[in-house]
Amino acid sequence: MVRFTHWLTTLCFAALLVSGAAILLAHPRLYWGETGAFGSPSLVDLPLPTVLTGQTGWGRSLHFLAAWLLVAAGLVYLVSGLFTRHFERRLMPRREELAWTAVRSALSDHLHFRRPAEDEALRYNVLQQMAYLAVVFGLFPIMIWTGLAMSPAMTSVLPALVTLLGGQQSARTIHFAVTCLIVLFLLVHVAMVAVYRRSLKLEG
Repeated sequence: MVRFTHWLTTLCFAALLVSGAAILLAHPRLYWGETGAFGSPSLVDLPLPTVLTGQTGWGRSLHFLAAWLLVAAGLVYLVSGLFTRHFERRLMPRREELAWTAVRSALSDHLHFRRPAEDEALRYNVLQQMAYLAVVFGLFPIMIWTGLAMSPAMTSVLPALVTLLGGQQSARTIHFAVTCLIVLFLLVHVAMVAVYRRSLKLEG
């Protein structure tokens, strides 16, 4: 189930990146508060060209579909993880692993691309555990929250979704920032997998 939801999440996230990029290229500016438009002061002007203006209908539709599929996959993963104790067994650091010496050792191993010993490779180290927990229980919920806060249909029913964030434009800006963090996590994740697989081939 973990692998199934992992790959479904991967496909959904790829669709979200493509459609999100199309939406962003129609208006590559970020604001804070409730409103934002060309001609009004922006919080950040992204170094991107303004293209696809008025042509992002397909992007919004794909974004909407992929987002709900991602939410469904996340719920299945969460329920499955609770019933199988996946989070407790694989992602929760032990007390001794949270000691500074253990964290420093894991960080040094990552920075020097040291492949873990065979017995250590069967378990995530403390940095991996903290990163996964932060993404699963931190960044993804914020991503979902800010996405819902940008939906007029949802905020008309639950206005607190957007008021707690300071406005729809604030939600959009937070949504973009969280996306960047998740993409960074994904790049590091893929890079580490590639490095360790290459190391295994060289030693094999």
